[in-house]
Amino acid sequence: MGKKVFLNYCGYIFILALIPIVFSESSYPPESGHPGITYVYDSPDDIQHEQHDSTNHSQGGGHHGKKKAFPVLDLDYTRIRMPFEIALWILLASLMKLGFHVIPTLSNVVPESCLLIVVGLLVGGLIKAVGETPPVLNSDVFFLFLLPPIILDAGYFLPLRPFSENLGTILMFAVVGTLWNAFFLGSLLFAVCQIGGEDLRNVGLLANLLFGSIISAVDPVAVLAVFEEIHINELLHILVFGESLLNDAVTVVLYHLFEEYASLEQITFRDISLGFLSFLVVALGGVFVGLVYGIIAAFTSRFTSHIRVIEPLFVFLYSYMAYLSAELFHLSGIMALIATGVVMRPYVEANISHKSHTTIKYFLKMWSSVSETLIFIFLGVSTVAGPHKWNWPYVISTLIFCFVSRVLGVLGLTWFLNKFRIVKLTPKDQFIIAYGGLRGAIAFSLGYLLDSNHFPREMFLTAIITVIFFTVFVQGMTIRPLVELLAVKKKQESKRSINEEIHTQFLDHLLTGIEDICGHYGHHHWKDKLNRFNKTYVKKCLIAGERSTEPQLIAFYHKMEMKQAIELVESGGIGKIPSTVSTVSMQNIQPKPKLAERFIPTLSKGKEEEIRKILRTNLQKTRQRLRSYNRHTLVADPYEDAWNQMLLRRQKVHQMEQRVTNYLTVPAHKLDSPTMSRARVGSDPLAYEPKPDSENIPTITIDPASPESVDTVNETQEEEEGITMTVREPPSPGADDVFIPQESPNSQRLQRCLSDPGPHPEEIQPFIPQKKKLIDFVKGL
Repeated sequence: MGKKVFLNYCGYIFILALIPIVFSESSYPPESGHPGITYVYDSPDDIQHEQHDSTNHSQGGGHHGKKKAFPVLDLDYTRIRMPFEIALWILLASLMKLGFHVIPTLSNVVPESCLLIVVGLLVGGLIKAVGETPPVLNSDVFFLFLLPPIILDAGYFLPLRPFSENLGTILMFAVVGTLWNAFFLGSLLFAVCQIGGEDLRNVGLLANLLFGSIISAVDPVAVLAVFEEIHINELLHILVFGESLLNDAVTVVLYHLFEEYASLEQITFRDISLGFLSFLVVALGGVFVGLVYGIIAAFTSRFTSHIRVIEPLFVFLYSYMAYLSAELFHLSGIMALIATGVVMRPYVEANISHKSHTTIKYFLKMWSSVSETLIFIFLGVSTVAGPHKWNWPYVISTLIFCFVSRVLGVLGLTWFLNKFRIVKLTPKDQFIIAYGGLRGAIAFSLGYLLDSNHFPREMFLTAIITVIFFTVFVQGMTIRPLVELLAVKKKQESKRSINEEIHTQFLDHLLTGIEDICGHYGHHHWKDKLNRFNKTYVKKCLIAGERSTEPQLIAFYHKMEMKQAIELVESGGIGKIPSTVSTVSMQNIQPKPKLAERFIPTLSKGKEEEIRKILRTNLQKTRQRLRSYNRHTLVADPYEDAWNQMLLRRQKVHQMEQRVTNYLTVPAHKLDSPTMSRARVGSDPLAYEPKPDSENIPTITIDPASPESVDTVNETQEEEEGITMTVREPPSPGADDVFIPQESPNSQRLQRCLSDPGPHPEEIQPFIPQKKKLIDFVKGL
């Protein structure tokens, strides 16, 4: 069923393509000024013959003609030929774009850009088979009418946060990478021309460098067409697409530079230095032009609250005027369009109505989609129209050197950039960046503008078309399977929530504070400075009403609630409003109330001054510039020496007490083994005989054979005789116990007393009475 529908679409499209051909057989050839179509004649004689016939026809239609009857039906295709053919080409492109999505399997395997080029080849072949000359895409029409909508759509809806965070990497790929590709290609192709045949030896170094600058730039139209279909992750998409947008300045400068050098007889050092200086002028000049027009557009949208119908028109006109003004001075029109879209979007969206915002969004998407479709179709038609000059060594060498220079440039720049990046580019990312460097219609249009008297334009166009077809068909068709095979992270389609916005702003403020504490002026510091300047001065001038002082989080909340309300209305669920829908959604569904009805809480001047005074006196100045950390320049603590002296004094006192205690007591010996204890008791039983008349005195029985822990011994009161022990009260814990923890002195003394008691003034010697009886016994003998 899907194939039949697709074939019916193809039949309708071919019939539409034949309509201008049938009518053109009885009409005059188009003038050279027709926008978008350039007809190629076989020889100058054909042009003279057509002009002669038209002259005779105009002369023959004088006063001698017969009177005709009133024309009931007349055919005047010549008068409406140009708009009619333009409308037919747009209708053909739209129907083909619609027909590709009828069969999902076809659009999933083959990219849309490849199918559109095939359609252009078929339409061009059909026109040539009928006997007509296929039209060729005019370069002026491409640069002035077809390219601006695509760049404006990309710049207006550019994801600003990932673009600004990766701006350094994008500039390295766009500037250094493009320069490397241009000079690498040009020098190697010049070497090929020197060792080639006679046809190539006439191609000089400047011509090859000019060709290298044309073919080395990545095309934004081709990148958008392929990368949006494979849904690659945001990092890789912004790196490749950002490179394709910003390398326009390098391409324009190199193109005009080598074109001027080719007409000079001698190139001096002054010419080379001025050429490199022109790069800064072209790039920064385009950005400045876009910045001026963006501010003017934002300021104009401030006064459109009473005429909402013309709000989208200002956005389109100011953007297009910025592009034309940049092209007027040979500046970068692409840079001007990007700067205009980025600058005016936040202020314009705050001033215009939601209907105007929807109009801008869908009109830009529609306009850029139609332009992209026409570009790829005319690439196929122009390929059939020719003229071509095929040179095998030059074309194959161009194809190989383009791929090699791209791979080497990406690998070298990524190795250097990974030393400074926090999120490193993995080998998979490097492969996708190198493999995604597609070429497109910009290179073809620049090649078509070359002067055939100074450069071999036919050979250059053939090589450019070959590279375009290889990158679009081979790389474009195989990049989706390679992304699946390498398991490259894809883009996650998720709506941004309030929670995510809060955490994002929190991390931004946190990183800004860390940079301030370290005294480092980094990315977040300058971003915070720009936001403060924007909130303090710019918003008050470019945004009307209370929206200029509205916090960013509140604005984001209102935007999300508006989306939720619109989705609710479009889904038809207004009668069944869920409980999760807030009152703000319902307010957004209804007409916006007047400004006077809205209550805005305000504080008096005295209250504000009091709050500021409290904050100034109690909070630190976080925005104050601090010195960087250095261990040699740290401020010394004035109390640090006093604390150290106090600590040393306490340690010395504790050591002196420990020395006195050790001097007055005998060090404790290790407990003997059970065998040695029995031998000692057996050798002198009288020395260890307990007192017979000490029944009322608590005694301690010690079994030397089983040494117990002395910690289980209880305290007894002091008596005149017997084995008694007196334990001193433990001292109150002081500051010294905190510094040097150790065992209590009482437990040490108890252990020494049980093992081998020595002379200590606070302890009673338990074995002295038994020794006195032994001495009296010896004296009696």
